[in-house]
Formats: sequence, structure tokens, C-alpha cells
Amino acid sequence: MIPSATPFSLDDTVTARWWRRLVGSGAQAKRHWRTKTTYYDAVGGLLRTAGSTPLTWQSIVAAARPNGNRSTFYEVTGPSAKHALITDLRAASSLDAMHICLWYQRRSVVDQLIDETKVWAYWPHREALVARYRIAPDLGPAAAADLLISSVAAWARNTPYLARALNNAPPVCAVEDLVAVNGGRLSPTNSYTRLSAAIRDATAGQPAPDAAAAAA
Repeated sequence: MIPSATPFSLDDTVTARWWRRLVGSGAQAKRHWRTKTTYYDAVGGLLRTAGSTPLTWQSIVAAARPNGNRSTFYEVTGPSAKHALITDLRAASSLDAMHICLWYQRRSVVDQLIDETKVWAYWPHREALVARYRIAPDLGPAAAADLLISSVAAWARNTPYLARALNNAPPVCAVEDLVAVNGGRLSPTNSYTRLSAAIRDATAGQPAPDAAAAAA
């Protein structure tokens, strides 16, 4: 029999609840999620090929095929966005969520979209990690943290152009998860710093996006 319990839960983080609400049910939510993923995919593709060229809302809209436009872009990101992850973080009552939120306050709507794109791109790695936790319910905090950091590093090696964006900012969900697996003994700031360092180390020596595109 495969155990299903772990000494910590990653089901009730702000990001996990946000993800379930958008992906889980309801035709309207699913339509909005499809729109979001169109823009996430556009951001990932542009970061992979743009090199040092800064992303703009115009370049993202142009890449968001087949129906990118200004109105849907600002439904996905920015101060009036529908179901923005940063909005959920700001509304959370926990002190940890408030501290995490401080790391992800962005002046640029494009940067806010990049943060959500990182969560979207990392999520399959997160699901694989949660599955590993479920078959090892006696895993201690240190070992669980090491697995999580390794998961983020593996994601970063696979998508270095996205992982390095915003000064190696980790996916928000990974910061929340690292705090959770440590039972609150590791602060959000230390969690962010450790994961950012793991991304930097994992992508060291990787080619720049424009060089990678030229070699493809």
C-alpha cells in the first residue's frame, strides 16, 4: 500500500489554491486559464529567443497567437488583471505569504507576467516532487528541502532563459513550498535566497538565449 500522508502539506499554499481555482472547474475559469497559458507560452518563447531585447506588452501580444490583443493582455497581468497570483498573495492572511509577496512586487506588468510564467513552467516539476513526497511520508525537513531545491535546479537547467529572468527569481510556488516543508523554520527570505542561488548555479555556463537560438 502506497502511503498518502506526509509530515507537511503543499495543498494549501496560496499558489496551490490559485492553481486549482483556475485549472479545476467552471467553463469561465477554464477559458481564462487558456488565455493565461497562451500568454505564458508567448513569454517563454520570447525569452528563449529574444536575447538581450527587453520584452514589452506589444511584443508579447504579437507572440500570443492566434488572438493576442491589448485587452486580453491586461486581463492576464497588471493592476486590473483577473485572478492574478500576486493579488492572492496580497490578500493572504499569513505572515509568510506577506513576506513572500514583498519579493514579487513588480513595477512592470511584463515582470508580473514573467513571475506567473515561471510558476506555470515549473508546475509539472512540482507535481512530480509532490508525488515523491507521498511515497516517502517519513522524509525529514532537510531531505525534503534538498529534493525541492534539486527539483527547481532541474527545471532551471531545462529552461535557463526563463529561470534566469528577473535576476534568478524562483517560481513563487517553490518559495512557498520550501517554507512549508521546513515547518516554518526557514524564513521566506532565506527560502527565496537559497532557491535563487540554486537557479544561478544550475544555469551557470548555459548559453545566452540568442546564442542558443542561433545554434538550434
